[in-house]
Amino acid sequence: MPAIAKSGLLVPVSVAFVAAFLSIAPSHAEESDKTQLVVVEHATTDATLDLGAKGDSNGDVLTFANEVFDKSNKEKVGTDNGYCVRTVAGKAWECIWTLSLAKGQITVEGPFLDAGDSMLAITGGSGEYAHARGDMLLHARNAQGSEYDFTYNLNE
Repeated sequence: MPAIAKSGLLVPVSVAFVAAFLSIAPSHAEESDKTQLVVVEHATTDATLDLGAKGDSNGDVLTFANEVFDKSNKEKVGTDNGYCVRTVAGKAWECIWTLSLAKGQITVEGPFLDAGDSMLAITGGSGEYAHARGDMLLHARNAQGSEYDFTYNLNE
């Protein structure tokens, strides 16, 4: 462990600890650059293509092009369009889709879990969202899977 002299005293300092702390401590500037966008998807067009083994199995494809509503679930604000490939039967899909809004698009990629919330990466966008990065939390609003909250945490 290196030591630093301060006022004639030797103070041990772990360089690794200091470096790790500095890399994870958020700055106020970073926090103020985050924007949260919440929409509600109505999953009305979901269709599954059964590939490979009969029934739910790895390689199946889920496609969708659904309407998306504002946070209060009252006003239509856009659509989403994408697909998922089954990676673990009965547990997980790997997905890519685009959210289309009046001011631009946001794309996401990542896992969609059969049970519990899912976190996907925001991989880009267009228009007002041209430099979009961050993550999106997907939360089922009901057991039927007919409505989902999408919370986009945008790092701008």
